[in-house]
Amino acid sequence: MSDRLASQGFLGPESDAVLAAIEVGIVGLGGGGSHVAQQLAHVGVGKFVLVDHDIIEEKNLNRLVGGTAEDVKAGTAKTAIAERVINGVNPAALVTPCRMKWQEVPANLRRCDVIFGCVDSYRERDELERFARRFLIPYIDVGMDVYDGQEGFSIGGQTVLSSPGGPCLWCLGILTQDRIAEEARQYGKAGSRPQVVWANGVLASLAVGLFVQLVCPWHDRPQLAACCEFDGNHHRVETNRLDHAHDIRCNHFRADELGDAFFCRSE
Repeated sequence: MSDRLASQGFLGPESDAVLAAIEVGIVGLGGGGSHVAQQLAHVGVGKFVLVDHDIIEEKNLNRLVGGTAEDVKAGTAKTAIAERVINGVNPAALVTPCRMKWQEVPANLRRCDVIFGCVDSYRERDELERFARRFLIPYIDVGMDVYDGQEGFSIGGQTVLSSPGGPCLWCLGILTQDRIAEEARQYGKAGSRPQVVWANGVLASLAVGLFVQLVCPWHDRPQLAACCEFDGNHHRVETNRLDHAHDIRCNHFRADELGDAFFCRSE
């Protein structure tokens, strides 16, 4: 085990090799995804597929890890910033930057062992989870927003592990038809910069923890599903949505459709 990873020895004697061999996909490299990329580099993940079609703007500097004012001036791609952060920590990491929409790089994502979704819309989360389930890939969703209510602003979000055979985002109530229908009206009520770095960091850390528990479990058995909800106003994380998760039989993704090239989610 390398000196850099020696302090992670509790993950097992082969954990450094396991992590170095794993390929992760990160879709969306803003506030959430940039945190995830940085932490996975520190953990020792060896291969990355980074997907984001956008460049950094001044409005992203309040949350995008690794982004600088010079990057804004240069119009640096978010994928390039994440690649720089990863290789700054682990020069041996193999990074595939994809400056395009994730729907344009299905072959790259299909080879990933785990996919992190750090996208803004419920509709896109639905599509990403469908893609991951189609190819039997565990999917970790990270999402947050700032809401303007009658008593002031509220910061909230969730990190969800969705695996084939376990409860999905629809089962857990993260995705609903009402949310999808109303997201365009609700999103961004706090202004042009509704996301904040500390909340993104909490949710990303939870996501990386779920990932490590999945691939190098240091206690108990790996979970098929997990849902961590973050209350940013009271600075606490709850997992009450999974009290009965193991009793949930997912009817949104039928078992006989998993891995089917012609898969589509049942309505």
